[in-house]
Amino acid sequence: MKRIDLIAGARPNFMKIAPIIDALRAAEGRGGALRYRLIHTGQHYDKAMSGSFFEQLGIPEPDINLEVGSGTQAEQTAAIMVRYEKVLIEQPSDLCLVVGDVTSTMACSIAARKCGVPVAHVEGGIRSGDWTMPEEINRVVTDSITNWFFTTSEVANANLRRAGVSDERIFFVGNTMIDTLLKQMPHLRAPEFWGDLGLQPGRYFVVTLHRPGNVDGEQQLLRLLRAIAEGTGGLPVVFPVHPRTAKNLRELAGGGIASKDIASKLAPTEGVGRIHFVEPQPYLEFNYLVKHAKGVITDSGGITEETTVMGVPCLTLRDSTERPETVSVGTNELIGTDPAKLAPALARLMAGQWKKGGIPDKWDGKAAERIVAELERLLVL
Repeated sequence: MKRIDLIAGARPNFMKIAPIIDALRAAEGRGGALRYRLIHTGQHYDKAMSGSFFEQLGIPEPDINLEVGSGTQAEQTAAIMVRYEKVLIEQPSDLCLVVGDVTSTMACSIAARKCGVPVAHVEGGIRSGDWTMPEEINRVVTDSITNWFFTTSEVANANLRRAGVSDERIFFVGNTMIDTLLKQMPHLRAPEFWGDLGLQPGRYFVVTLHRPGNVDGEQQLLRLLRAIAEGTGGLPVVFPVHPRTAKNLRELAGGGIASKDIASKLAPTEGVGRIHFVEPQPYLEFNYLVKHAKGVITDSGGITEETTVMGVPCLTLRDSTERPETVSVGTNELIGTDPAKLAPALARLMAGQWKKGGIPDKWDGKAAERIVAELERLLVL
C-alpha cells in the first residue's frame, strides 16, 4: 500500500481536493493500492471560510488537523512546517500532494521534501508574473522543489519547461476545481436572501474583492464601489464580503457594513443602495449566484475559471492573471485596478456586446481521474 497526504489549508483548496478524494476512493474500490490521509492545516479555520465546504462537497473529516489558526504569513508558514514535519517524522508518508498556491501549499511542500517525501503539485506551473502577490511566491517556491506536476493548461506546461522541468515530470490533466463544479452543478441552490433582495436570473451582478491593492485604503475601495454602483445600470449588486474586506468596510462605514452605511459614504452616487453586502457564501449558494448573474466583478483567480465554464461574463480587477486561458478562451477580461476602466467594460456588457467564450481543453470533469491514474503508475506499478 502507498499512502498519500492530501493537503487542504484554505477555501480554494477544498473544491480542488474533493474530486481527488472521490477518485482515490474509486480506485481503492477497484482494488488499487493507493490510500490517502487528509491533512487540514487550519489556515482557514472559521466556519464560513472552511467548514461548510467540507459538508457540501462531501469531504470527510480530516485525519489530522494542524490547527495553525491566524497569524502573519511567516507565522503561519512556520507553524505549518513545524507541525507537518512532526507528523511526517512520527507517521511517514509516500507522497505529499498539494493543490493551488496558498501558504499551506508551499509550507507542506518544503517540510515534505526536507523529510525525504516526494511532492506532487496539482495546478503546477501557473504564473501571473506579479511578485507583489504572495500566491506567486508560493507557486514559484513550491514548483522549484516539486517532483511531479499536474497542470491545468498548455500555458502552465510551457512555464514549467522554461524553468527547466522535463516533460516526463509534467502531466496535463485538466482542472480539478472544474471537476467539482460540474459534479455540483445540479445541486446549486439559491441563498436565503434571494427572495428578500428581489434577485432574478440575469438581472443582478456579483462582486468579490479581497486583494490588498483593491481593498486596503479608503479611497481605492470607495472609488471601486462608486464605479460598480454607477456602471451596473441600477441592477442589484450582491457582494459576499471576504473577512479582509469586511474589516476595511467596517472602518469605512464607522462600525457597520450594512448597505445604508456604505451608501452614506458613496453619496451622491445614485443607486448605491443596490449594493448588498452579505456574509461569505457556502459553495453551493455562491456558485448559484454566479451561474445566474448577468456578470461577475472580481479580483479572484479561481472565480474566473468557474465563470468561464458557466459562460458568465467576468470582469477581473487585476493587471495580470495566472489563468490566461480564462481570457484567451473563456469569458474573462482583465480590466485592471483603475476604477475608471470599469465604466466602458460594463457598458459593453450591458449592451450585450460581451464575448461568449469557450471552455479550455480538458476542463471536462475528469482531471482527478487522470491524476489518480498517473499516481498509480508513479507509485505502484
